[in-house]
Amino acid sequence: MRNEQGTDDSRAGVFLLLFGWLAATAWIRVLALPDEGRYVGVAWEMLRSGEWLTPQLNGLPYFHKPPLFYWITAASLWAGGLHEWSARVAPLLGAMAATLSLFHFVRRWSGAGAARASVLVLATQPLFFLGAQFANLDMLVAGCITVTILLAADAALRIIAGQPHRRVLAVAYLAAALGVLAKGLIGAAIPAIVILVWLAAMHRWKVMGRLVWLPGLALFLAVTAPWFIAMQVRFPSFFDYFFIVQQFTRYTRTGFNNPQPFWFYPVVLSVLVLPWSPWLYRAMSRTYWRDALALPVRMLMWSWLFVVVLFFSFPQSKLVGYVLPALAPLAFLIADTARPLLHRSGQARRLWVSSAVVAVVASLGLIAGTMAKSQNSKRDLAQTMAALRQPGEPIFFLHEYFYEVPFYARLTEPVLVVGDWQGPASDQADNWKKELVDAGRFAGNGTLVDDKQLVKTLCSAPVNWIMTSANVAARYAFLAEVKPVISVQQTQLLRIDRASLHGNKRWCG
Repeated sequence: MRNEQGTDDSRAGVFLLLFGWLAATAWIRVLALPDEGRYVGVAWEMLRSGEWLTPQLNGLPYFHKPPLFYWITAASLWAGGLHEWSARVAPLLGAMAATLSLFHFVRRWSGAGAARASVLVLATQPLFFLGAQFANLDMLVAGCITVTILLAADAALRIIAGQPHRRVLAVAYLAAALGVLAKGLIGAAIPAIVILVWLAAMHRWKVMGRLVWLPGLALFLAVTAPWFIAMQVRFPSFFDYFFIVQQFTRYTRTGFNNPQPFWFYPVVLSVLVLPWSPWLYRAMSRTYWRDALALPVRMLMWSWLFVVVLFFSFPQSKLVGYVLPALAPLAFLIADTARPLLHRSGQARRLWVSSAVVAVVASLGLIAGTMAKSQNSKRDLAQTMAALRQPGEPIFFLHEYFYEVPFYARLTEPVLVVGDWQGPASDQADNWKKELVDAGRFAGNGTLVDDKQLVKTLCSAPVNWIMTSANVAARYAFLAEVKPVISVQQTQLLRIDRASLHGNKRWCG
């Protein structure tokens, strides 16, 4: 009994240490743009409006991604307040899910020592550490994908060993469903491809068939289908936009943002997993593959790494966060190849400890580098406006949408976004304008003000607030004599009094 209690206490201690490490710096930097500002802004709008079914960007339906991230983030903002730490709970949960599922799987099939080493490598990879504290969908879906693959593989290995497997398989289907609600079809497609490639490589065709389980599929549909059907009922063009445009077209078509060469992700993994990546060299030796007992798990991890990197290498558009699902198998492979050396060589053990220390420093350095790039945040402008503005006074964004401002200003209604809305929006390039135009197709776009109607709209309210860049403000003659309330990094906050406009017949007659 004492041994069991001691083991439980040890696991709880490891869990708390892991959570504390991954969450350590989640509170110290402002929301990064555009991603964190956009996704947290949608979650804040969900919370303040009470509309938990339809994600909205500035009052317009926003269907680039499914709702799981927004649900988690809105709930954490409700529970913890409007702070950066609360805004980053969803990726932290994804990282914890990935880490703990890796620990339990490896402990069961490769031993406790391998499990501890794998978790150490995973948690201290600089890319993983940053992803755990970056409020977008990548780490959340990576966590769901990791859990799904490991549970499905656990079920497969249980089948091979003649052990009960259906409870584990049911949870795998549930994790796949959450992955779909996190970021779409890849939440189920990537795990399915990984398991298919792995079992095919081992010639385990019958096991593959037993993993296709009707009660599991029913559970998967019971979790995923209601939201998608509800959106299609509300918005008849939803299926076409979400599945065809956002899922298939974005994957297959060129011309979207962030074009990168085919070899982009191998380089990213080599660099952003330093100093751990050089330990992988031993996996290239023939002796590594001669251990028959270890072979199934090793083949799983290599299949997993290969599928994820290849899957995301085909599209031209590539972001670093897309490859996060490859970090768990990479961590295992690094730990697995290093452990025999650690048992034999004191020098190897010292190098291993040094690698861990350098990895921690590199992870913190990556956060510091991210903070250095956050100088263009509009937090100060937003908080100044929140302090000075009276309820009901309209807010205008001129020729740009400042994603983080509604969150930092605690806005309770949409802003008016001024632009050339009659002109063509790019069909491919992603930017704030295209996002709002796309959203406006699903509902009335009353929050979008055409540039030619700006002065007329300003004249309808006693006091207006305008946020814009200094370069854009210079285009408007009536703004020439308006002194900014505050200016940060060439972005200005202006207060416009209707009386001053009425004083000049050219503006308000």
